[in-house]
Amino acid sequence: MTGLCIPKIKGTYPQFSDKEKKIADYILENPNNIIHLTISQMADDLGVAEATIFRFCKRIGFKGYQAMKIALASEVVNQMQDIHETIHEGDDEKTVAEKVFKSNIKTLEETLQVIESEPFKTAVDALLQARRIEFYGSGGSGIIALDAHHKFIRTGIPTAAYMDSHFQLMSASQLTDEDVVVLLSHSGTSRDILQALEVAKEHSVRTIGITTLAKSPLSEGVDIPLYTVSEETEFRSEALASRLAQLSIIDALFVNVSIGRKDVMKTSLQNMREAISLKRI
Repeated sequence: MTGLCIPKIKGTYPQFSDKEKKIADYILENPNNIIHLTISQMADDLGVAEATIFRFCKRIGFKGYQAMKIALASEVVNQMQDIHETIHEGDDEKTVAEKVFKSNIKTLEETLQVIESEPFKTAVDALLQARRIEFYGSGGSGIIALDAHHKFIRTGIPTAAYMDSHFQLMSASQLTDEDVVVLLSHSGTSRDILQALEVAKEHSVRTIGITTLAKSPLSEGVDIPLYTVSEETEFRSEALASRLAQLSIIDALFVNVSIGRKDVMKTSLQNMREAISLKRI
């Protein structure tokens, strides 16, 4: 995966070792200086081996230190102000609202920049070919799974969403290689979701994962990983911020599938509108 440096560091940060966090902190705190340093100078400043820095660059998806510096230089030139980090308890309500909105916009922009065309197209194709689509998530990600079901039911493809781990396992055990399961977990380490993934794989089900931009059991275990980028702040957890990115990926998948099933969806939507009209007075 190539592209932005800072979002990758922030997204992977919880998975870093102590030495990697030391390098990450140095880059995040001194991005303007890093682009003028050689790998030797940075190693001396940090008191680590050059090989440690090189491995760090590889860990976040770059071929080496120079490639990381090129990406970082591009970001420094176009860097947005991290206004969400400046929220204070004394801010008035409108100011807090503005900072939250701008933080959300930044989350979406950074997630958009790490979406790669080929995996995303593969995910859309898998959904278009699916006999049945199921969405699994726990906690906050479970709400996103329900939202996905609410959208995809319009496509005419049989869908379901499960937040309960027992239902996830039971349902996954009934699926086949003609079906697709979309698993949502911000951390990518949820035990319940990983167990559901294992059962789905045992039955040759095609799997799509929506998770943070970091190496995790979920991102490595699914057939098609799709990534989100979000940051934790004092007043909002990283997982909470990721909801908007997860929702937007689901929306983008849904619209693509809708385009691919345009003719079928006309009938499906008409039937749904007639059914829902019974609820109106």
